[in-house]
Amino acid sequence: MTSLSIQRPDDWHVHLRDGAALASVVRFTAERFGRAIVMPNLSPAVTSVDLAAAYRKRIVASLAPGTRFDPLMTLYLTDATSPQEIALATACGFIYGVKLYPAGATTHSNAGVTDISRAYPALARMEETGMRLLVHGETPHADVDVFDRETHFIDSVLAPLVARFPKLKVVLEHITTSHAVEFVAAARPGVAATITPQHLLHNRNAIFSGGIRPHYYCLPILKRERDRQALLAAATGGNPRFFLGTDSAPHERAAKESSCGCAGMFTAHAGIELYAEVFEQAGRLDRLQSFASHFGADFYGLPRHVDTITLINEPWVPPKSYDFGNGTLVPYRGGEAIGWRLADKGIA
Repeated sequence: MTSLSIQRPDDWHVHLRDGAALASVVRFTAERFGRAIVMPNLSPAVTSVDLAAAYRKRIVASLAPGTRFDPLMTLYLTDATSPQEIALATACGFIYGVKLYPAGATTHSNAGVTDISRAYPALARMEETGMRLLVHGETPHADVDVFDRETHFIDSVLAPLVARFPKLKVVLEHITTSHAVEFVAAARPGVAATITPQHLLHNRNAIFSGGIRPHYYCLPILKRERDRQALLAAATGGNPRFFLGTDSAPHERAAKESSCGCAGMFTAHAGIELYAEVFEQAGRLDRLQSFASHFGADFYGLPRHVDTITLINEPWVPPKSYDFGNGTLVPYRGGEAIGWRLADKGIA
């Protein structure tokens, strides 16, 4: 196949940052995706409708004139998030989810939930209103092995939560293990998951290939090969519970290449192209459109796009770095070939 046209996809999990960094990266997502669920873990966190509205304005102001892209905003769940704020978020029309970060689990998560029971009032209101809970599913306790944090969280927090709130809509984001695949596939209605390109393309060996590779460090961390195979089967298997979410997470180069580097991989520059590579390798290009353009929109209750993008089966090499605010950003596979490219005039 030399080219592939699909309905315009959406990214159901992305980090756009803020300020000069936002202006540097938002175009990559907007060139490829019609909508994106924007993470709220700024500093300070986006904990209210007013803060989300202001952030949305900054995102829109950073877009090139004429760009057709809709940022779907989220709130950052804390121990103190009130049912009243959830009601306001539901009514405002531009907030589509509330993000659960266990405190200390990842970048800018220190203001996250310390004990899930403290969030029960907010979660109960979310269940009533239909607001979706977006979950970073890791237990960050020191006595839990980093490779087991997702499994531990599912068993100790998420499974009881899904049972306690039987109508709460939940997205377990950036799943990384066979256990997560099994949990989501067997869960009650209203439970879904996003899968990133890096977790489909790599196992944990990539972090240590020839030395420590900081640009392959993300959270949840890359897992075992059997986990990657389970994710690949889920993504390409046609199950509507699994859909696209890049978790593209840009960091300044110095923050990655340091004695205590940040977690996150920047993939937005090739957000849909990488999935095409994955689906081609699996012999399932015919299922890319459903995974990328249908299942997420359906879960969020939004219309599928009627316009299309076109991908060309032709290698291209992204630059080794991009400008990023006052610094530089190292993209995934910078200086290395990617098998598919977005057509120059791919939006029809």
